[in-house]
Amino acid sequence: DILVDGKVCDCDLVVTCQVGDPVPLQVKLTNWSKHSVGPFALTMMPYQDYQNGVHNYDLQDAITFVGSNTFYIDTVKPAKNSVYFGALLFLYTGDFYLNIKFHEDKCSRELPLSWLCLPSVHIRATEPVA
Repeated sequence: DILVDGKVCDCDLVVTCQVGDPVPLQVKLTNWSKHSVGPFALTMMPYQDYQNGVHNYDLQDAITFVGSNTFYIDTVKPAKNSVYFGALLFLYTGDFYLNIKFHEDKCSRELPLSWLCLPSVHIRATEPVA
């Protein structure tokens, strides 16, 4: 489950926030398998989709994380979950997306997509209301 600014994200929802306000981010990983899983890492990478097949991940001037964008997960037991908290700070207006990847701890090898059921996270940063 992914919550942005307290709202559950799914593929049809656009979360709107204001430039300059920290946006709380929560990712809850639930282990539905019969075995413990881990260790691995969860990394969140914001990007812009130019709607022509190009994704711009070079956003250090537009978005910053309050805290870390990578969380290390030791072990998640069967039928248990692990929750991670962070925040995003948008510096400019625009439509942004959040790519959430799981990979093996201490290497960049991504885990199989069959492990994951993550919705697309679409965030629209707007001008602050005066």
